[in-house]
Amino acid sequence: MRILGIDPGLQTTGYGLVDYVDARPRLVEGGVIRGGASGNLETRLHAIYTGVCSVIREFGPTVAVVESLYSQYKHPRTAILMGHARGVIFLAAAECAIEVAEYPASLVKRSLTGHGRAGKAQVAAMVAHLLGLATAPEPADVTDALALAVCHASPARRIAVPPTAPHHRRARISLPDEVHR
Repeated sequence: MRILGIDPGLQTTGYGLVDYVDARPRLVEGGVIRGGASGNLETRLHAIYTGVCSVIREFGPTVAVVESLYSQYKHPRTAILMGHARGVIFLAAAECAIEVAEYPASLVKRSLTGHGRAGKAQVAAMVAHLLGLATAPEPADVTDALALAVCHASPARRIAVPPTAPHHRRARISLPDEVHR
């Protein structure tokens, strides 16, 4: 199984590819896609989209993995902008006919370190250890992307996510009768 982890960002989108061989992760590739520090939003999103499409076409992953979107009350604009970046990532994956999985950051941390509130340094150390690297990849966007990829096939993830977890359920809404007519 080849897994593509993607850490979305408008300036820098990290990606990491991991193959699972004999139930162990093996690093294939890691890097960044530059959306740019300035410029209009559509140009930056286009750069992310074309970069993700290029990585998918070159390496042929089975699945792409991204972190679930969350919003902190103090920074709603950041969550909205990340939603745009995630949207073009999902679009690129759909265009290339690969599935996208998403996990909350706490689950990724718990599956790698055993603790859902682990710090970035702990996660980076485990990514390096699991991939047999002397140090964690730089920049941190690549390490975060690799953490997502490693998490996806981790037995600890399957234990940590109950089958009724909210990110596995579909929401249904009721429409008034006049809408159906």
